[in-house]
Amino acid sequence: MTADENELRELRASVREFLEAKSPEEAVRKLMESEPRFDPAVWAQAAGQLRLPGLVIPEEYGGDGFGPVELGVVLEEMGRALLCAPFFATVVLAAQALLASGDSEACARHLPGIASGRTTATLAVAEDSGSWDPALISARAVPDGDGAWRLSGRKSFVIDGTTADLLLVVARTVAGPSLFAVDRQATGLETEPMETLDATRAMARLTFDGVPATLVGPDGAGGRVMAKVLDIATVALAAEQAGGARRCLETSAEYARTRHQFGRPIGSFQAVKHKCADMLVQVELAEAASREAARSAAEGAPDFPVAAAVAHACCSRAYVFAAMENIQVHGGIGFTWEHPAHLYFRRAKSSQLLFGGPAVYHERLLDRLGI
Repeated sequence: MTADENELRELRASVREFLEAKSPEEAVRKLMESEPRFDPAVWAQAAGQLRLPGLVIPEEYGGDGFGPVELGVVLEEMGRALLCAPFFATVVLAAQALLASGDSEACARHLPGIASGRTTATLAVAEDSGSWDPALISARAVPDGDGAWRLSGRKSFVIDGTTADLLLVVARTVAGPSLFAVDRQATGLETEPMETLDATRAMARLTFDGVPATLVGPDGAGGRVMAKVLDIATVALAAEQAGGARRCLETSAEYARTRHQFGRPIGSFQAVKHKCADMLVQVELAEAASREAARSAAEGAPDFPVAAAVAHACCSRAYVFAAMENIQVHGGIGFTWEHPAHLYFRRAKSSQLLFGGPAVYHERLLDRLGI
């Protein structure tokens, strides 16, 4: 199912109205210091009123069957509002991993709960190095008889890892990296929150000590699944980054119009004009790259992996640039804890590093180009 332009505008307006009411700066700051790092009541409303968790889940599993373009619109608005919620981990990472696995039984078991908002989930791939490369995974899974498995090892930087009901874990077997489903209440599983730069995106360290798990998809197919998930996830993250960058531009321009020095708005000074103009160029490029990649994914274009890598690189650079310039335009107040500029900078920097950082995603772009 694909929405037309009018429907996309209506979707954007509905999500923005909801987030302006439910995720103002005061709510974000409160959730940053709470546990869980999101409001279950707001999550239930997002599921019940807007059906956001089921947006891109196929109709056969209880979702609405929309695609990457609609997902991009929602994530732009979430990035703009710095929403603290398990949406990215559940809908982008976990749900897409289930779909990419091709395991219809696992999809039928888990996706309806995700679509309804009853089940939150996440994907645990990175370990202490922070790398999402399946070849570098050391966590192990061994057969335990009757199709059961046992996991051992540690995962780090797991988004919403302390609160997710369902954990999808990439671990190594004799056949290679594979995907496993683990229940949050499983014996032998320990979770602890990690203190990171960006407190608006909760991360956790997971320790597995013979934890019972269920294989999802074919044994040894984890590398193939992760390649698909990373392409979709980087495009989704790019949309979130573009939304945050646009908000930084908006707040800078608004401040430049209203803040006066020497009897005139600071926006009339050439240096400030240049900063805002440079931000506009970066933001427009980021939005164009992320939206084109989303369209490419929706159409199943053969060059989608290239578009995904380009979007990730462009939007990561644009968001960090816009967040830094936003602080500069605001001057002294932009450096204070009380001002929201630092919240966007922290999200921009953490997002830039989420899937490995600039060196890794530039290398991924060269790989997608066959260089």
